[in-house]
Amino acid sequence: MSQGSRWLEQLWYEKDRPYWYLLPLAWLYAALTGIRRGLFRIGLMKQYRHAVPVIVVGNISIGGTGKTPFTLKLCHLLRQQGWRPGIVSRGYGADIRQPTLVNVNSQAGQVGDEPLLLARRSGAPVVVCPDRVAAVQYLLQHTQCDIVISDDGLQHYRLARDVEIVLIDGSRGFGNGQLLPAGPLREGIWRLKLVDLVVANTQLDVLADGLMQLTPAAPVALVGDACLAQGTEVTLVAGIGNPARFERTVLEAGFNISATRFFSDHHQFTEADLADIPGPLLMTEKDAVKCRNFAKPNWFSLGVDAKLDSALTTKLHLILTKLRSRNGT
Repeated sequence: MSQGSRWLEQLWYEKDRPYWYLLPLAWLYAALTGIRRGLFRIGLMKQYRHAVPVIVVGNISIGGTGKTPFTLKLCHLLRQQGWRPGIVSRGYGADIRQPTLVNVNSQAGQVGDEPLLLARRSGAPVVVCPDRVAAVQYLLQHTQCDIVISDDGLQHYRLARDVEIVLIDGSRGFGNGQLLPAGPLREGIWRLKLVDLVVANTQLDVLADGLMQLTPAAPVALVGDACLAQGTEVTLVAGIGNPARFERTVLEAGFNISATRFFSDHHQFTEADLADIPGPLLMTEKDAVKCRNFAKPNWFSLGVDAKLDSALTTKLHLILTKLRSRNGT
């Protein structure tokens, strides 16, 4: 993780860190984003509604909140109800100029790490483009999906949506509660009152409708079919928004951590980045899709699956049932 990222993490999440000198910038950010929301609300900026329902999965804070495993779980639930889901994403970290359909053989540097992981694990068509409206249009023109999940699209107001789902990190909360850059928030906590479902990851929050836990799967070798036994000492590598949560998951899975090497979120790994790191090396699935071309036999990835508590499961099923009823199917 870079010095700048580490400094911001401390500023936002450590109580004794002063942030008052950034408040004028946060107030400016609040004013600009508030004006933009208002222009969409009164119709001076146009929202685009499509022929199929759109579910937005996002967050109000910077950093990882578990959107990817939740999106995979949501795809599974939609299929159980008879939907044919498709996914649109920005493709963060890739230079994307036009809508691009992701396939399992795509390169993370061309389409983004999270979209590639979603395409490989969900079985659903995934289209990436910074313009979510164009991405949905392309998805509907080239696939048979009848419902769209917009990954990390809560603040992309040009795209009209039928359902909004927000994930929050229950263990870290909202930091100092300030907007960017004084704090980690893209929108104020008030925004949670306007969405359809609030999902707390790892630890329950009073503002959430229920709890999502991430359960680790068995580690998978990036090269060959070797196994990694529980109790083995590993070096952790991660380029994600909240590496501390990955540490906890690895310990829960029964592995011992000998060292860690953390990079900034969406870091585009090169062979040189990992050349001097001793194995066995254990990384997230999201990072593994960027390292397979130069992986070594003692490199492994640890996948996670989302498990929703009964309160979340009940409310989510009710939301999806109402959505189907409104769409006449």
